Amino acid sequence: MPKETDEPKQQPGAGCPIRGVLDRIGDQWSLLTLEALEDGKKRFNELMREIGDISKQMLSKTLRHLEQYGFVRRTVYPQVPPRVEYELTELGQSFLIPMKTLIGWAEQNHPAIISARQRHENA
Repeated sequence: MPKETDEPKQQPGAGCPIRGVLDRIGDQWSLLTLEALEDGKKRFNELMREIGDISKQMLSKTLRHLEQYGFVRRTVYPQVPPRVEYELTELGQSFLIPMKTLIGWAEQNHPAIISARQRHENA
């Protein structure tokens, strides 16, 4: 019978920094959300407009995850109605440099990737 411990259960990828980071930022919406916050604080509806085809539920989930992992800070202002703003943390700001490198690489190599995919499908 397994012995119970008081140790918290590890999250998948917790022991592997590469997998842990890619699991968090590698989804469809995280990079777009981080890029949208590059220019500073934004409210939820501003992010919705800037990102475009993301649902409210998905943006909310993405922001929660990015906040949980320390990339985004959520600030609630005590007023009626409540005003909420999102901004990049220092960690989020530091990620912009490698993120822009990745985006540049993707833009530069997109035609070659499309061509390779078409060759593969036609083979």
